[in-house]
Amino acid sequence: MSTSHDDVTIRPITGPDEIDLFNRLPYTINHELSDDLAGHRRRPEWMWVAVRGDRLLARVAWWGRGDDDAPLLLDILDVDDTTEDLTEVAQALYETAAKQVLAPGAVPPEYGRFIPANWREDPDAHRAVRLRMGVLENTGAHLTVERLRLEWKPAAGVPAPDKRLVFRPVGDTDELVALMTRALDGTLDAHSRADLARMSPHEAAVMHYEQEFAAYSSPREWWRIGTLGEDGEPVGFVVPARNAYHPVIAYLGVVPEHRGHGYVDGLLAEGTRVLAGENVPRIRAATDLDNVPMANAFARAGYVNFERAINMAW
Repeated sequence: MSTSHDDVTIRPITGPDEIDLFNRLPYTINHELSDDLAGHRRRPEWMWVAVRGDRLLARVAWWGRGDDDAPLLLDILDVDDTTEDLTEVAQALYETAAKQVLAPGAVPPEYGRFIPANWREDPDAHRAVRLRMGVLENTGAHLTVERLRLEWKPAAGVPAPDKRLVFRPVGDTDELVALMTRALDGTLDAHSRADLARMSPHEAAVMHYEQEFAAYSSPREWWRIGTLGEDGEPVGFVVPARNAYHPVIAYLGVVPEHRGHGYVDGLLAEGTRVLAGENVPRIRAATDLDNVPMANAFARAGYVNFERAINMAW
């Protein structure tokens, strides 16, 4: 489908042959888009452009996990910020594309965007972030959370282990889900709190496991439970993994009765050690801006805040 607004044409891309056109607007994940198309995490009909002649004015795209009938995330909404104000073009692009991509009456999937760590201090970055947020706010979206994107590199060194803890692999899915359920008590994570507002902790843990952990192709033997001594009581767990893009610390949790004793540092050190042992060039992680204890733990372990992310929802 293609529609025209005066001299602007709004349409989906034709396929991989138009990735170069789609990537004329810069963004940190442009280099991933070809592989995403090949891996069916994106589809041409989920990737739309607004063009005037041969100039790309704006673009929008959704992402899925490869076998989904509908996208799970809106993660690209870009505008050519170099000349005139194209807010109205971006608005028309999103609304036109969303009517074709999303099911009628469905709640749109969450919007996520990576942004500079100093976006509030940099006038150009602030203006760009606010323009994109404003387009979606006009459709009813609101900011749900701002997150820190974190990165560890080998030069930082593997953090020291916690000699109080002994680590073993996760026994089975039920054991991990049970620990995840307990760790949700008192969570500071905004997405988890939103889940708990509409489902039980066990249901939230199962959903998280099935939607994320079950899809990892990296070995489950990497996942660790930290206990107080051999065969001791679990204090928490860490899930080091590889997603479709990077080695990651996918999840880390301390059960409520063992919080406040610094065990988070040992769990993070173990997850980092597991991935570092695979000679990875980097490890990625993320935590909410307001989750200060977790952010501080990552900083102590040598993780650097290289970027931020915002999420918006309808």
